[in-house]
Amino acid sequence: MDVKKSKATVALMMMFMMLFLVNFPGCFSAASQQPNNKKSTHLKPHNGFHSSFLFPVTGNVYPLGYYSISLSIGNPPKVFEFDIDTGSDLTWVQCDAPCTGCTKPIDHLYKPQKHILVSCEHPSCGVVHFPESPHCEKPDDQCDFEIDYVDHGSVLGVVVADVFSLIFMNGSLIHLPLTFGCAYDLKNPGPYDPPAAGVLGLSNGKASILSQLRSFDLTRNVLGHCLSGKGGGFLFLGDDLVPSGMSWMPVSANSKHYLSSPAEVFFDGKPTGIKDLKVVFDSGSSYTYFGFQVYEGVLTLVRKGLTKKPLDTVQDKALPICWKGTKPFKSVHDVKNYFSTLTLKFKDTQNIQLELQPEAYLIVTEDGNACFGILNGTEAGLGDLNVIGDISLIGKMVVYDNEKQRIGWISADCNRLPNSLDGNYKEDIQQPYAANFGILEENHPKTQGSSESNVRVRNREL
Repeated sequence: MDVKKSKATVALMMMFMMLFLVNFPGCFSAASQQPNNKKSTHLKPHNGFHSSFLFPVTGNVYPLGYYSISLSIGNPPKVFEFDIDTGSDLTWVQCDAPCTGCTKPIDHLYKPQKHILVSCEHPSCGVVHFPESPHCEKPDDQCDFEIDYVDHGSVLGVVVADVFSLIFMNGSLIHLPLTFGCAYDLKNPGPYDPPAAGVLGLSNGKASILSQLRSFDLTRNVLGHCLSGKGGGFLFLGDDLVPSGMSWMPVSANSKHYLSSPAEVFFDGKPTGIKDLKVVFDSGSSYTYFGFQVYEGVLTLVRKGLTKKPLDTVQDKALPICWKGTKPFKSVHDVKNYFSTLTLKFKDTQNIQLELQPEAYLIVTEDGNACFGILNGTEAGLGDLNVIGDISLIGKMVVYDNEKQRIGWISADCNRLPNSLDGNYKEDIQQPYAANFGILEENHPKTQGSSESNVRVRNREL
């Protein structure tokens, strides 16, 4: 099902861009549309927030199931909506090459031109395929990619380099050639189609948009997001908005994903016996996922805590485990007092812990039921991997510092943009269906020798 943004959302985003363009007409231009590794000598932001980018976020955990931002690509620029995903590095957008399985109307697809194709011998192609090497018959062949998702969805396409129009927090506009994926074959067997036009990969891999911006010396390799439980929030690239006094935890330097130190799980302040739990922080996942044994252990504790509480189990199409009260709940605040706090205390850190209060693992559905937002990761195809998704990151500013291989978080008001863009930011989101294309992206593009379980068009010439 094609989930479309409301007119109010589109209007707000366009107004946001127009205000900046009117008030800050000066811009910087990149000389070439081909990706390069040379340091820029003329792209020098100035004044105030000199090296960061700030984006309003739309979306929610339920009913939409994703958070997104809008970016402008091409010349003339065209706006596309991207699901923000810290669990993958390659950014991709649905494109008219033509497209198989795309969910957007043809006039909402990205239209690639031949001169923007990245060749197989180009260093950018090697970065996309890392740690493997691209396999092409000729060096000047186009650079193809494939991404497989653990929910059995996949994306096939070609790597291109085109101009992104980005605005610094001081109002300066730049036009910069960045490498991304032009996706012309989408496969997703789930009940919902991908709601956005593409995915913005924000992991610490070198193919990410953030890593490319860092290579131009335009910004630090730091990003942060603040997701509101009411819907919306903001995302920033760069370190100008990182708050002081934040507690930090190291993340694995040997993984593209933001993989934590081992953690011990506490429930209602008491140890559960679950230890050495490593988790991935993934904004591309709507919900939190634990491996089977951890999931069963936590669910058992939650159920025991509900003994003699005025709740009964109920079937709900939204999630597998749900409860109803004596009357329908209007929000999580109506039911949270029946549940206890889940805490992850991380080893090898200075008392760093992630508190998951009931609102960080519960949703209230359109039927007024409370549902458990922690899911069985093994059943979803994650094996024993544990994922902290959007539901558990709401109401926190989460910062991923790739410069120092660390992650931090702090409670924050995510309904209000930082002072550089004054005013409250709220979205009236009325889309009725949840959608989540992929849980955690495994970005290991297949080579030409890879086995296939279905027939797909490869090496499509653009």
